[in-house]
Amino acid sequence: MSDNSESDVPQPGSPWVVESTAETFADEVLVRSQEVPVVLDFWAPWCAPCRALGPVLEKLAQEYQGSFALVKADTDLHPEAAAQFGVQGIPAVYAVVDGKIANAFNGAMPEAELRDWIDQVLVINQYSEALRLEEIAPEAALAKYQSLLTNDPQNTDVKIGLARMLLQTEQVDACRALIAELENRGYLEPEAEKVKAALDLHGMKDDHLAETRAAAEAKPDDVELQFHLAESLAGAEQYQEALDLCLALIEKDRQGAGERSRLLMLEIFRALPDGSPLVAPYQRKLSMLLY
Repeated sequence: MSDNSESDVPQPGSPWVVESTAETFADEVLVRSQEVPVVLDFWAPWCAPCRALGPVLEKLAQEYQGSFALVKADTDLHPEAAAQFGVQGIPAVYAVVDGKIANAFNGAMPEAELRDWIDQVLVINQYSEALRLEEIAPEAALAKYQSLLTNDPQNTDVKIGLARMLLQTEQVDACRALIAELENRGYLEPEAEKVKAALDLHGMKDDHLAETRAAAEAKPDDVELQFHLAESLAGAEQYQEALDLCLALIEKDRQGAGERSRLLMLEIFRALPDGSPLVAPYQRKLSMLLY
């Protein structure tokens, strides 16, 4: 048992420590993890390491004052839940963020290491929050990434997220500098490649798109004007029209503007989000033209 003073030990009914039941498990773990990180402790009364780890987890849950919720699940009473999480030995501790396992460990852990582990879980949760904010509140996502990077300056995922938000908020030079910093390592992660591609396309942005379009429409056989329009459309994120125009140029002028159009299509594919409905059909159309 812990030798902490009585004031350090959470009293029954703590809002941050819950003993799960079969009926409440899904709500307490999966649903609650949408709002706050859940540390799920699979244990049993007969397990000596569990009895050593449990009080330390409870103490930290009280100390962190709601930064995470501790849910305890007795494997003797909840074998289905243990099987769902693939528990093979106890204690087994899982961090659940947004309904997904974010981290885990087996066995007892010293308090100092446990604190570090929980701090890592909180960073994962903040990163997840920043991801959710990207679409609905870019400035808030940007601020959260900046805060995360201050506390964890070597976190590559955070740097990529920050670069993405810098570009979205038109802080192009700062985005370019951050991508260059990542690229100096000699490689870029796929998500960083997407930001770099989007940055390159942003450089094609045309403040006079209407005039560019009019000039291209006036001379439909001028492949250079058509390609300039395709670049301008890509810079304006009008990707489908840009892709259609690129395909037409490849069919008309395979080696000249067509080759540049092929490269532009590849850049657009890289910049588009995973699962974009544009990628697969236009990749097929490009392949059919080339082969």
